[in-house]
Amino acid sequence: METQRPETNDLRRSLIAGRILVFVAIAFSALTLRVAVTAFTPLAARISDEVGFSSTVVGVFGMLPTAMFALFGLFTPALGKRFGLERTALLAMLLAGIGMLTRALVSDVWSLLFLSAVALAGMGIGNVVIPPLVKRYFSDRLAVMSSIYITMVQLGTVVPALIAVPVADSHGWRTSLGIWAVVGFVAAVPWIAIIADRRGRDRTDRTGVAPHNAQRKGKTWKTSLGWGMAGMFGMTSLITYSMFTWVPKLLTDAGASSAFAGSMVGVFALVGLISAFAAPTLCARIANPFPIVVGCALCYVVGFLGLLIAPMSAPVLWIVIVGLGPSTFPMSLTLINLRTRSQVGSSALSGFTQGIGYTVACVGPLLFGVLHDTSHGYALPFGLLFVAVGVVLVSSWHACKPRYLEDMWPRS
Repeated sequence: METQRPETNDLRRSLIAGRILVFVAIAFSALTLRVAVTAFTPLAARISDEVGFSSTVVGVFGMLPTAMFALFGLFTPALGKRFGLERTALLAMLLAGIGMLTRALVSDVWSLLFLSAVALAGMGIGNVVIPPLVKRYFSDRLAVMSSIYITMVQLGTVVPALIAVPVADSHGWRTSLGIWAVVGFVAAVPWIAIIADRRGRDRTDRTGVAPHNAQRKGKTWKTSLGWGMAGMFGMTSLITYSMFTWVPKLLTDAGASSAFAGSMVGVFALVGLISAFAAPTLCARIANPFPIVVGCALCYVVGFLGLLIAPMSAPVLWIVIVGLGPSTFPMSLTLINLRTRSQVGSSALSGFTQGIGYTVACVGPLLFGVLHDTSHGYALPFGLLFVAVGVVLVSSWHACKPRYLEDMWPRS
């Protein structure tokens, strides 16, 4: 019987240890990607009382996340090409950590805005760079890893919102806002170790072939797949951010208490944890997951009609049903890897999808509010959301087709 040579066993152990380290890095990075947003929102009024800023500035803070995610969604593929995926991920976590820490120390509104933008820039970079990193290191476990990192993103959305006020009551808003910097700095540590381990191999892929010699590049914006992904992701984000922003007012206008209305935002976010875990696996198992999108659209329609016609008849039910609709969000992030053959393609599709998508999402809550103020009701704002659902369906038809981005790039 042939025995394993010691050097073979050492190499295998080294590869396993390396993958574990990358797993930890991706998981903590994903946890970081929303904490600057949801740690701030519950404390906005309290911070405003001390720092002093108007409701208009609160609105600016509300639009800042999607604006920064959009901007750095478009620029991150170039950063990844220039510095490598791992170094770009490290930069993202350091920006997030530094921004979250320093904004908790300032006492004027412009510094608070600028440093929040720094933190959100890091998170915008992280949004785009994580999918190609999953593809680089876990191409044999795409569904599982997508489920894990999207679930961590959802946890980073829910947990800060739940504990922000209690921590502020006990230790002050600066502590409540600043403690999340620890997550960003902790996420940076394994990337430092990974970069050190990859020294001398940064310009090669896992087969040892230089990416620019092995992989063609093209213009994602010239493909129906690219626009389908951007539309699916963007309209899902528009709906989601509109719900986060307007569900409390909608329910209080219908007679609910402020506490109950606020808790429904938490319910909406918690339902997202279910889809974050289930949707990537379903996507990976079904060649064309468009029927899942149709189910999500039906959830949107039923939930929106309930909230519009009889919001207080079964508010928890309507919120839970609507909360299942954004399953198209984790589906979009999973399809970034399922519809590309290479890290170059994954990075390009991730940047285009999220750059365009978050640009669209920026206007959702604002336009919802304009329509509400103009009509003095919710019929027109929900009309906007129904149109968005229609765009999700049309876009997803193109995004879900079993094909690859690189095959749609012109050969040269």
